Amino acid sequence: MTDFAATKAMFDLPEGVIYLDGNSLGPLPRAAKERVGAMMQDEWGQMLITGWNRAGWMDKPKALGDRIGRLIGAEPGQVVMGDTLSIKVYQAVASALELNPGRKVVLSDNGNFPTDLYMASGLLKSLGPDYELRVVDPEDVEDAITEDIAVLMITEVDYRTGRKHDMKALTAKAHANGVLTVWDLAHSAGAIPVDLAGCKADFAVGCTYKYLNGGPGAPAFIYVSPRHAGAARPALSGWLGHEAPFAFDLDYRPGQGIDRMRVGTPPILQLTALEAAMDIWDKADMDSVRAKSIDLCDLFIAEVERTCPQLELASPRDPAFRGSQVSFKFDEGYAAMQAVIARGVIGDFRAPDIMRFGFTPLYIDEGDVRAAVEIIADVMTNALWDRPEYMVRHAVT
Repeated sequence: MTDFAATKAMFDLPEGVIYLDGNSLGPLPRAAKERVGAMMQDEWGQMLITGWNRAGWMDKPKALGDRIGRLIGAEPGQVVMGDTLSIKVYQAVASALELNPGRKVVLSDNGNFPTDLYMASGLLKSLGPDYELRVVDPEDVEDAITEDIAVLMITEVDYRTGRKHDMKALTAKAHANGVLTVWDLAHSAGAIPVDLAGCKADFAVGCTYKYLNGGPGAPAFIYVSPRHAGAARPALSGWLGHEAPFAFDLDYRPGQGIDRMRVGTPPILQLTALEAAMDIWDKADMDSVRAKSIDLCDLFIAEVERTCPQLELASPRDPAFRGSQVSFKFDEGYAAMQAVIARGVIGDFRAPDIMRFGFTPLYIDEGDVRAAVEIIADVMTNALWDRPEYMVRHAVT
């Protein structure tokens, strides 16, 4: 079982703040400051370029990939770090399309994060007018999986509502119809147990700055099933995905297995910060994280509904169909969230009317939930949100 009191002490949380936005940006692991500082001084500072060999910088993307792989049910050696989530979405969809020749439709849903849809749309426009991005309601995805679909591109947990797709069932339906799958785990990795190997997923991607606490701009990861790893052609043929990067050949030859999905030079400072976060995650069991998350979310829902009748639950009530976040609808949700944040409870807002709260048991406990609801109830009951300063929209909501 995970010792959540111990993990909470490993995060540097501001005094007087209840942080319910780790589903957008995870808080700072205490060890990260010293770890990154030591890397800058002892490795970058003293080793200079020799750090690529002496400090093992070049190996970090796969070493950290395996540590994340444990949390998402990946086979060893099938996850690699680097680049951004948008880049990894493009890579995965492009490779999956090429593995399924003769079909030209990518299926997704309108609960997907917009960047996934943007990247797929841009790719398909580059491939030609015969290619199609087909977008349906989340509830209609299973019925829309037909034999003309090439790739199913789905975010497992909806970023707005927390609605959770059934990865195993949808992947099975996809495979029965000759469709390859690309799963976005941005709101799954570190939030819920994931079993990529058991579900027979083809590709998966995700970010590390949310539940995994890698810091702002932390690199993304990509998973390729072993049955595709030797055949998937990387559409983005970066030099570190080459079979022999330092041969400096002018002709591209893909590396072995997951190595071919590397693109550019790995961001060592960010990967070092992520290592500090993964030291905490290495102590966590995802089943106990999930059980505690459900308890916290259920408590939050019950208490908000008891004290804030103005708010309408937007997330599934049944935890089996919900990730590790809870969303409520309110017409003035942006202003209300600003008022809540001003009183020390940090959540966020998603247009048009979603107040969103994330729950990470590694640093959130029952006391935090009850204290947060007390503040939210005060804001709602007394209409404290109805002030001009809370109506001003910031660049990041």
